Amino acid sequence: MYKRQVHALRIKLSREGLTGFIIPHSDEFQNEYLPACAERLAWLTGFSGSAGTAIVLQDRAAIFVDGRYVLQVRNQVDLDVFAPQYLSEVSISEWLISVLKFGDVLGYDPWLHTPQDLKPIREVCKSLNVGLIPCQKNPLDCIWTDRPPAPAALAVPHIIQYAGQSSEEKRRDLAGKLKDVHADMALLTAPDSIAWLFNIRGSDVPHTPLPLSFACLWNDESATLFIDRKKISEGLIDHLGSGVSVACIKEFAITLKEIGYDRRRVLCDPRRTASFIVDQLKEEGAEIVESEDPCVLTKSCKNSVEIEGAREAHKPVSYTHLTL
Repeated sequence: MYKRQVHALRIKLSREGLTGFIIPHSDEFQNEYLPACAERLAWLTGFSGSAGTAIVLQDRAAIFVDGRYVLQVRNQVDLDVFAPQYLSEVSISEWLISVLKFGDVLGYDPWLHTPQDLKPIREVCKSLNVGLIPCQKNPLDCIWTDRPPAPAALAVPHIIQYAGQSSEEKRRDLAGKLKDVHADMALLTAPDSIAWLFNIRGSDVPHTPLPLSFACLWNDESATLFIDRKKISEGLIDHLGSGVSVACIKEFAITLKEIGYDRRRVLCDPRRTASFIVDQLKEEGAEIVESEDPCVLTKSCKNSVEIEGAREAHKPVSYTHLTL
């Protein structure tokens, strides 16, 4: 099964003038756990772990995993197609140095990699005179004919009774931090940060209450939430309040260009933001302020309501009332 898929990918790469292509376990939001439509690595290789990267070249293919998956990867992938590589023994960069040749062209999907991920790969390709090309359309998506649709679960309010702090208060606090670093805005791409900041929840990703979306937070405390309009539940707009505008997620790329045109100083986390986003902002003239996602530290410090909620969630549940 996977031989056919890899063969089809190689044909597509050849038509695109690519020697190879990188397939990470990721999506445009840099999630660890993915909706079915983003499980590209599993579809191509059979490997179902939560972390890994495959590289398919015309004459060979490899899959890179960490120590958690040493046994699993050998049980799940076709070893006649993919050579397992263990990151404790060889890095992706080291492997690329050993297999790439002058004039090769390696492709990648800029939505699935962060600038930090790509940095060592860029250095290797530059040293070998190998092209590293962002693909406008992911070649794998072009051959994945039965790809599941994108999730469209409703985004719902997370009420103050459980959040313990309003979104307005959170935005006010973070806006002050943006002013401290002279940033006009922060670009938020991590669904957990967005869910926390706006006090919303969803179910786009299995086992995690996340609505997949993007957001812009300005230093005047206003914000824009970019989300599929099919996900907007009854009462969500009122819950977000007048300081938050809602836009279709398809408008996000256009907004990046507008931010660039205006020469804004934009805070981006290079570890959590897709390369496409950073590249687009720079190309259009924005100044990037590289810094950790401003929500990360603040949301890790739980308020009294969140602490009590955690305690309640860990209390044992009695099932004595159930009839067996």
